[in-house]
Amino acid sequence: CSSLAGIMLLEVFLVLGTLLVYFLFSKKKEETLPFKDGWWGRGQKPVTKEDSSIRPFKVETTEEELSDLFRRLDQARFTEPLESSCFHYGTNSVHLRKVVSYWKNQFNWKKQVEVLNKYPQFKTKIQGIDIHFVHVKPPHLPEGQAAKPLLMVHGWPGSFYEFYKIIPLLTDPASHGLGDEHIFEVICPSIPGYGFSEAPHKKDFNSVSAASVFYELMLRLGFNEFYTQGGDWGWLICTNLAQIAPNHVKGLHLNMVSVSKLGLTHLLSVLLGRYFPGLFGFQDEDVRRMFPFLKKGLYRILSESGYAHIQATKPDTVGCGLNDSPVGLAAYILEKFSSWTDMEFRNLEDGGLEKKFSLDDLLTNIMIYWVSGCIVSSMRFYKENMQKGIGTQKHEKLTVQVPTGIASFPNEILHTPQAWAKKKYTNIVSFHFMPRGGHFAAFEEPELLAKDILQFVDKVEKEQLWKKK
Repeated sequence: CSSLAGIMLLEVFLVLGTLLVYFLFSKKKEETLPFKDGWWGRGQKPVTKEDSSIRPFKVETTEEELSDLFRRLDQARFTEPLESSCFHYGTNSVHLRKVVSYWKNQFNWKKQVEVLNKYPQFKTKIQGIDIHFVHVKPPHLPEGQAAKPLLMVHGWPGSFYEFYKIIPLLTDPASHGLGDEHIFEVICPSIPGYGFSEAPHKKDFNSVSAASVFYELMLRLGFNEFYTQGGDWGWLICTNLAQIAPNHVKGLHLNMVSVSKLGLTHLLSVLLGRYFPGLFGFQDEDVRRMFPFLKKGLYRILSESGYAHIQATKPDTVGCGLNDSPVGLAAYILEKFSSWTDMEFRNLEDGGLEKKFSLDDLLTNIMIYWVSGCIVSSMRFYKENMQKGIGTQKHEKLTVQVPTGIASFPNEILHTPQAWAKKKYTNIVSFHFMPRGGHFAAFEEPELLAKDILQFVDKVEKEQLWKKK
């Protein structure tokens, strides 16, 4: 009888042990996101091995392209805006006329092409499509020091050009008064379907697809361990990359964070956080940025997200018009550079566009969309990421364990407090409320962002945080 009891006890332990092993291993397996090995080229995937060569690339435009552009600008039809409407109805056409006049008469695209080509650019084929990227190495390295690879990813309606002012601060920080302890080798790819990266020819190219492509790119460039940085779609792509390859991403730095998986605590914090901030881990600055929540949360989402609904449902319809009209394209993109930089700019007739950017910079970004004809494919990225519903995809349910740094800019459309972010990013080593700036952080405030990246990397390196995962 005792031997029977012993056998039963042994069986119980075996079952419990098996369950424990299964739980541990399945949990471990769940922590990473599967690499998405897609084929995005035209037609069937060829049986031959893909050409993995890296080819130099330069931005070039023909006289025919430019004369076609000027013809379209000359033939533009403008609608008179409502009196005193400023930018509340979108781009104000009185100001748009001035922008178009500058575009035709003063903007020097050929000079801007030289600016674009001052950094080395390349193309390489990954998963069937040509990937464009800027790759800048440090001009000089102190003896015995290695450059740290940093992947920087843009969003919509931006481009790789957003990083042109921050690149020298990271590749040559000492010359800009930022010390020489950490020097970077910067890689800025264009998201497939944006700028000079080929657009996917198949449906379902989402943020996980882009992250997989960029992971392959970094490995192809010989980087087994690297840092990543992003805002807008770059936030999600870099987040997914950290979920796919946590042992290769040493640190994840973000200037925008959004959390799609919200629970009861989040709901309670929205209702009561203004009155009991400490209870929900809110700081004074969180309260200032989030409340009153109806005005700064719900109404803001409703008033500013119309574009996202269009792009997440029928991107090609509106895209056809934007791809055909440079003035329409400029109106659509400039509105975002106004309100996403500072919501108060809606109260100005010129949308405050030149308070943070020069017209040359704004038009250079627009020209990247125009000459590459990428506006439709860039907008499709919303449909690919949102058509299955928010909160339903695997990456939204997984946490991020890679050391994370967050630079929280005050004029970002929606504020995500650290108390919310840490439920998704379980290893936040740096969270800073930035003194000024909005959505296009690298473009608006390159020095502030560079300093935050440097202090974050310094923490990760000194404490060897990525090895403690």
